[in-house]
Amino acid sequence: MSDRTTLEIIAPTVEEALLQGLSQLGLTADAVSVEVLDSGSKGLFGLGGRQVRVRLIVNPPPGEVVVPASPPKPKPAPVKRAESAPKAKETKPETKVEAKVETKSEPKPEPKPRRVEKKTAPAEAAAVVKKADNPDSDPVLDTTESIVSKLIFHLGMKAQVSAHYDESSTDDRRTIQVDIRGDNLSALIGRHAETLTAFQHIASLMVGKQTQQWVQLVVDVEGYRDRRDKQVRQLALRMVDQVIKTGRKATLEPMTASERRTIHIELRGHPAVTTESTGEEPHRKVVILPKE
Repeated sequence: MSDRTTLEIIAPTVEEALLQGLSQLGLTADAVSVEVLDSGSKGLFGLGGRQVRVRLIVNPPPGEVVVPASPPKPKPAPVKRAESAPKAKETKPETKVEAKVETKSEPKPEPKPRRVEKKTAPAEAAAVVKKADNPDSDPVLDTTESIVSKLIFHLGMKAQVSAHYDESSTDDRRTIQVDIRGDNLSALIGRHAETLTAFQHIASLMVGKQTQQWVQLVVDVEGYRDRRDKQVRQLALRMVDQVIKTGRKATLEPMTASERRTIHIELRGHPAVTTESTGEEPHRKVVILPKE
C-alpha cells in the first residue's frame, strides 16, 4: 500500500492546528485523519503554557484502487508432453511406432494490470481551507478577537468572541467593543466586575503590543455592562430624588471609572443637582449635590 501523506502542526489549540494543516495541505477536514500527539498545557494568560501538537494524515480518496508498482508475473502453465507409445518388442524392429507429442502452444500474452487513474478532486474540494481575503476585514479587530480568545482558552473557559469599533468613538482614539458569549462565564466578571476589569486591562496591553499602537478595549460578558449601565442610571435617578427632597448631598457606592462617567453624563445639565467624584481608586465614588 502506498505511503500516506502526514503533516505535524504545533499551535495553541487543536482547532487552530487543524486549520493551519488543512491550509498547508489544501484539503478539507473530511479528507484527513487527525491524531493529537500532545494536548499541551494551560498557563495563566498565555504564560508558561505548552502548545498542542497535532498530526494530520491524508486519507486516500474514495474509490481509489492502489495497484502494486511491479506485480508478479504469472508463471506460464507447464507444457504437458504426451506419453510415448509403448516400445515395440525387440523381435519386431521393422514396426515403426510414432510417438504422439502435443505441440507446445505458445503462452498467451500476460494480461496487463489495469491501471486505475486517480480521480481528480473538484476544484472546490481542493481549495485551501483559509479565510478569503476580505477587503472589509480590519487587522486590529482580528488581532483583538484572537488574543481575547486565547486568554479565555487559557482560563479554561469556552466562549465566542466578536469585536467591533464603538460608533461613538473618534477616529484618532477609537474604542473597540469586545463581546464575549458563552456558558458559565460569571467567574470572568467577578465581584463588582473586578475580574472583568483586570481582564480588560491585560487584553488591552497585549493587543496594543501586538499591533504597535494604543488600543482601548471595552470587554463585555453576556451583556453584563449593558445591564449594569441601566442599574447605575436608575440608581442615580433615585438618589437625585432623595437629594431634592432632603436638600443634602448623597454619596454613592464605589464604582469603576466607566460607571462614574455614566452617572456624570446622565445628570449633566440637570436643573437641580450636580455631580463630582471623590476618593482614591479603587474606592472612588460619585457624590450628588444639590445646586444652590
